[in-house]
Amino acid sequence: MFKKILAPLDLSSNSQAVFEQALELAVCNQANLMLLHVLCTDEESSPDFGILVGLSYYPTANQELLYTYQQQWQEFTQKSLDALKSWHQIAIDAGVATEYTQTVGKPGKTICEVAKHWEADLILMGRRGYSALGELLLGSVSQYVVHHGPCSVLIVQSHPS
Repeated sequence: MFKKILAPLDLSSNSQAVFEQALELAVCNQANLMLLHVLCTDEESSPDFGILVGLSYYPTANQELLYTYQQQWQEFTQKSLDALKSWHQIAIDAGVATEYTQTVGKPGKTICEVAKHWEADLILMGRRGYSALGELLLGSVSQYVVHHGPCSVLIVQSHPS
């Protein structure tokens, strides 16, 4: 049925459930698995870029904050990559042919592009659970992928803690 499953993941609490379901589906279908993380400043766990806004009057403070932000971004990038590597190893240990990639971009568009390029049969992803107003104001990656994805899309619902 599904031979190539793309699982976009991030550092949100829902990503573990997404990974587990993607892995289970890959095992059952003897499918290949691609783990993807799209680095984006809008991501919940990314460093806050807002601290740099409006500091042009204080060049020294601005340089220090920029340096701090760059360090935080590097840490965020490495933490995200470490999570991908960990999930990758779990999937390999389960006998699933798995690869992973981390890239910078707009999550919805990048997920669709990777799915098309990799020729995925299924995109299995989570959603944030924004209200209708929140989705209208902030946009929704899962909605974008459902409407623009080149293949079937399965959404894993988040469950409040």
